[in-house]
Amino acid sequence: MHNRTEPDPNLPNPAKRSPYVGMREDDMAWLLVIVAGLLETGFAVCLKLSHGFTRLWPTVAFCAFALGSFGLLTLALKKLDVGPAYAVWTGIGAAGTAIYGMVFLGDLVSTLKIVSIMLVIVGVIGLQLSGSAH
Repeated sequence: MHNRTEPDPNLPNPAKRSPYVGMREDDMAWLLVIVAGLLETGFAVCLKLSHGFTRLWPTVAFCAFALGSFGLLTLALKKLDVGPAYAVWTGIGAAGTAIYGMVFLGDLVSTLKIVSIMLVIVGVIGLQLSGSAH
């Protein structure tokens, strides 16, 4: 007689676990979106520093950051809904680029700009917490 043990419903499905210990696949996908958003900041900054693709190393860095960012976003979209993932990706990129510009590139700093960046960050956190994975 075959004795089958039913899986514990309180434990995550092992088939839905990431190869990284302790992470679910949707958690890993959100981590990819966050890293992709940070890389988006890199490609936006390098785009400015390339001066219309006339400077070699900022142009090369732009290409590397863009390829990495789009590549990671593509992988994440295999597990996440496109709307929230795209919004989080662009939000991180927009906020990161604005902060980098103010801190390192001499962009104008204003109270309205800082409050607006904070609102973008709060929105990004809210979308990430919405838990949209399929």
